[in-house]
Amino acid sequence: MSEPVPTPPRIRRVEALVNPASGGVGPGAPAQMERMLSAAGLEARIAAPEPAELMSALRRAVDAGPDLLVVLAGDGTARAAAELCGPQGPLLAPLPGGTMNMLPHALYGETLWPDALTAALTEGRPRALGVGEVEGRMFLVAAILGSPALWAPAREAARQRRLKLAALRARRALSRAFTGRLRYSLDSGGRGKAEAMIFMCPLASKAMADDAPALEAAGVSPAGAGEAVRLGINAALGDWRRDPSVQVQACRKARVWSSGRIPAVLDGEPARLNAITDITFKPAAVRILAPPKDSA
Repeated sequence: MSEPVPTPPRIRRVEALVNPASGGVGPGAPAQMERMLSAAGLEARIAAPEPAELMSALRRAVDAGPDLLVVLAGDGTARAAAELCGPQGPLLAPLPGGTMNMLPHALYGETLWPDALTAALTEGRPRALGVGEVEGRMFLVAAILGSPALWAPAREAARQRRLKLAALRARRALSRAFTGRLRYSLDSGGRGKAEAMIFMCPLASKAMADDAPALEAAGVSPAGAGEAVRLGINAALGDWRRDPSVQVQACRKARVWSSGRIPAVLDGEPARLNAITDITFKPAAVRILAPPKDSA
């Protein structure tokens, strides 16, 4: 891997946050990152706090007003960094340091963090991202609502090659399928029913440009256990949109409701939502330093 060339003059001061306890980060990461940023001609301050101090360190980094905030941690920390930076704060470069790394992979491809940092510094351009918001929580890649969200732990176990655990979690997810269908309305339109709803941000959508003014919304309605298994497999392979049980359209605001609390996955992290919840598109919510979408 070659050292990055100096970044454009618009970036000089960098704050970097490294979580050594995160799944994809080793003890040598802070020193390696310091060498890379120094080679790029950047004035960088790197923090590697204990997990309990992670959020306070992140706030200090944003409050310092850098040109660029580099985060090497999990998906939850990347989302928190995006919320703190907002549309007027520093550029953000979220590197793959967690388990699923949904945002970094959408930005830089499925690569290791040093290569993602090199891509950000050498090919990156400021990109204003539209995101989704549900119950005050931002998601920058995707939100899955409903029982198929329960497949996420099974998929993660499979990625780690823990096949027995993956099978156990898959059986658990299947046993809870069809126990509480969702009702939904997109952009105040007619009501629909689905086993699950998937909302994709423009960043991750293969059907939308980065600056598209809407989310890609998909209602998922498998007719039985066999289709649910197929959908789970397609979701694990990243081909869920091709599944015949999926119906897709664009929307700026959605309401989803059920008879009880709704299981969800927001950018790879499990969540429990209220029985009635609204999903809203927020344009230009955060500025990211990353290559153009087609090259990621």
